[in-house]
Amino acid sequence: MRKIIHCDCDCFYASVEMRDDPNLRGRPIAVGGASDRRGVISTCNYEARSFGVRSAMPTAQAKKLCPDLIVVPGNMKKYREVSAQIREIFLSYTDFIEPLSLDEAFLDVTDSPHCNGSATLIAREIRARVEKELQITISAGVAPNKFLAKIASDWQKPNGLTVINPDAVEDFTLRLPVHKIHGVGRVTAEKMHRQGIRTCSDLRRFSLIELVQKYGKFGERLYQLCRGIDNRPVSGDGSRKSVSVEHTFTQDLHEKEKWLEEMTTLYGRLHERLEQLGDRYAISSAVIKIKYADFTQSTQERGSKAARISEFKQLLEQCWEKRRDPIRLLGVGVKLRDLRAELGPEQLPLPFKGKTRSTPR
Repeated sequence: MRKIIHCDCDCFYASVEMRDDPNLRGRPIAVGGASDRRGVISTCNYEARSFGVRSAMPTAQAKKLCPDLIVVPGNMKKYREVSAQIREIFLSYTDFIEPLSLDEAFLDVTDSPHCNGSATLIAREIRARVEKELQITISAGVAPNKFLAKIASDWQKPNGLTVINPDAVEDFTLRLPVHKIHGVGRVTAEKMHRQGIRTCSDLRRFSLIELVQKYGKFGERLYQLCRGIDNRPVSGDGSRKSVSVEHTFTQDLHEKEKWLEEMTTLYGRLHERLEQLGDRYAISSAVIKIKYADFTQSTQERGSKAARISEFKQLLEQCWEKRRDPIRLLGVGVKLRDLRAELGPEQLPLPFKGKTRSTPR
């Protein structure tokens, strides 16, 4: 029995923008293109959604629905950085991660030793850490397979956690509306409704042959999913590219001595995480990350095989010499080489098929 977690950030791009500009909080905002340039909404916060604003909607239409809508241009570089930081948190619990996009992923924690092996407690810890360390929220679903975990993560959005225990799969699936099944779009759902099919319980009235006749190859998938069956594994190479820790301060740091003091604390946390990696990885470089009070960001990097604290002090000194303005965030990290991947697949010994020959005496 697998233990699968599906994590999905709440209005990811908009959440990052609200985090970085507190003046946007509590106001309807969207990330997308300008209305006078035929722009399209990428995502929006829940205040905007209450007006009917949705992803993929033309910005001009969104502005008609919500005249006070604030449209922020997207910053994919920043979103990718936050996504990588979230992945680092995931990797603290399992190497089996399947990203679906920048803001969502499946995690297989079946054999994870963390939280006494409880997928529910792991999901709670992940959500708490993402909110504390990155100031954005994640909704999560916990279930015995990917199909149910993904549905569960959307069940109590935003900032929710839904758990479907193995003994609850049958009851949950029977009551599940067919439009919740991935692949059942609006047109297919309307077709099903006209045929009296509104829940998975209704779908179960049909045999496999009947569902294939009605819906083609997708009918086979429907036959499995309406019974809560999904044997797809979480597919990911489990290879991490970096390890980092960072902290956002309640008050900006002005003095170099304070920078060094906080960096030393962060280095201790980084060292603890590096000790958990084992001998699969080798360090290739050390990195310092800084975000200034005006939200601009800078990184300093150098090649390193040991990531000594003296190297991080030198990097921080370079940051200070480059710009001596107050900072709101400081991070330390290392980039990694996956030694197992560099070795390539292991060659298993071939069995000897010839006749056994005695060794001459």
